[in-house]
Amino acid sequence: MERAQLPPASATPTAPTGRHRRRRTTAVTTGLATLGLLAGALAALAGGGSALAAPVTPTDAGGALTSNWYASAPYLMPEDNSAPDAGAVMDATGQKAFQLAFILDSGGCNPAWGGTSSIDTDTTIPAVIQEIRAKGGDVSVSFGGYAGNKLGQDCGTPEATAAAEQKVITKYGLHAIDFDLEEPEYENTAAIHNEIGAAKILQANNPGLYISITTAGTTAGTGWFGTQMLNEAKSQGFTPNNYSIMPFDGGFNGGAAQVAALTAFNGILQTTFGWSAATAYAHEGVSMMNGRTDAAEYFTQADFQTVLNFATTNGLARYTFWSVNRDRQCTPVVDPGLSGSCSGVTQNPWDFTKYTVQFAGATPPTTPPVSPPPVSTPPVTPPPGNCTLPAWSASTTYTAGAKVSYNGEDYHAKWWTLNEVPSASGQYGVWADDGPC
Repeated sequence: MERAQLPPASATPTAPTGRHRRRRTTAVTTGLATLGLLAGALAALAGGGSALAAPVTPTDAGGALTSNWYASAPYLMPEDNSAPDAGAVMDATGQKAFQLAFILDSGGCNPAWGGTSSIDTDTTIPAVIQEIRAKGGDVSVSFGGYAGNKLGQDCGTPEATAAAEQKVITKYGLHAIDFDLEEPEYENTAAIHNEIGAAKILQANNPGLYISITTAGTTAGTGWFGTQMLNEAKSQGFTPNNYSIMPFDGGFNGGAAQVAALTAFNGILQTTFGWSAATAYAHEGVSMMNGRTDAAEYFTQADFQTVLNFATTNGLARYTFWSVNRDRQCTPVVDPGLSGSCSGVTQNPWDFTKYTVQFAGATPPTTPPVSPPPVSTPPVTPPPGNCTLPAWSASTTYTAGAKVSYNGEDYHAKWWTLNEVPSASGQYGVWADDGPC
């Protein structure tokens, strides 16, 4: 996900240079935790969304959570980047909600996961949502992201865009959604008009629907395109639960620089909408990136604590990050490049997710929960026949390009992995099937 752009030199919108992308278990005081809860509640009241409203759909929707959980939901890619088990993360952290990413257009204004897996036929996502809801949690779904064709670009009108996105809401019985407006979509005036118009339609047609708008951040708050997006929302009379910036991939040096950007963005919200500082903070959110970023910035647990302190003190409406998939330590610790499945900094599993739990007003577990022993452990199967590659082992850490054999098939790893059975990987998993030995 994320990063922002500088304003163009002339009145004609031209894309600035640069790339951007998405996207210590330090205890927080009871007072700060309470402020996090109040921030979520205030955001719901100010933005028109409330978890107390009727569910969006009557079938398989599960119960809506209070808005503080949607405001704290970290991003999770269930079909990519060595997706962790959401239920296990819930047990380890206390988090109840996840922001599932990303819905794109597969062509013809048809919503699909990653732009390839149609919501009509995909079987992975419903199983993930069912697991989360069975444990008392819920999900939000994010439209957009850094790459691919966005619905706002392809659907043509706000009404058509809203119709495509309503299919997703209805399919999964959603109580919350996110618009992750990044390049190239947010550089396209017509596409942003469609997305903001669609958000307004969905808000009207789905009472109580929690809506976040996430866009690029700069050291000045947000760039020219981000400001144009806010002006579009103002012109359409649309107010979401929050506008969140992504303060990374833009020359940021730690949590203090992110706090400065959030302070600057608060000023932009005041100027654009005529809000007081307090009202602007009640409509403002932050979406961070844990560990190493695309621009080789490094954000540690201490930086997340710095931003959490600022968010709870000022009553920010949202505090989240990209991503749960990356909330674990790489092997080696400092990954030589950007990884989608580990952070690149020293950490315990799910350290960064626990900060979102604190923002929601809850206290993360301090000890691992007691779980029943697994039913079985995949055996290390010797390669039969003519297999010459090393046999896959559940206890071996593999990095991108590593080759193994398993049950008569050769595989290679697409990224870092540990204890993921090659035959269970699937199309979007870490292991690519290279055929029989």
